[in-house]
Amino acid sequence: MYAIVETGGKQYRVEPGSVIRVEALDAEVGSMITLDKVLLVNTEDKVLVGAPQVDSAKAVAEVMSHGRDRKVLVFKKKRRKNYHRTFGHRQPFTTLRIKELVS
Repeated sequence: MYAIVETGGKQYRVEPGSVIRVEALDAEVGSMITLDKVLLVNTEDKVLVGAPQVDSAKAVAEVMSHGRDRKVLVFKKKRRKNYHRTFGHRQPFTTLRIKELVS
């Protein structure tokens, strides 16, 4: 059994026991959260496709950790103008472990 959930503007394929890294969520480590935006649920005998969401489905996940991804460098330059700027960006993330899928 697996499901497609949406959080942080991105979609993830999850199943019980899987670990995913999503956009930073405002939850404490060790707490349980519910992902309500379930777009698709696939069980052994049927497939439920939402329009746009499956209303009765949700995914329950445990917050494992918070962190920041590796640095991405952004370099701007205008030729022949002696202009160049370098920026760095580290995207925050939250690691989730999916406990169960309720459909």
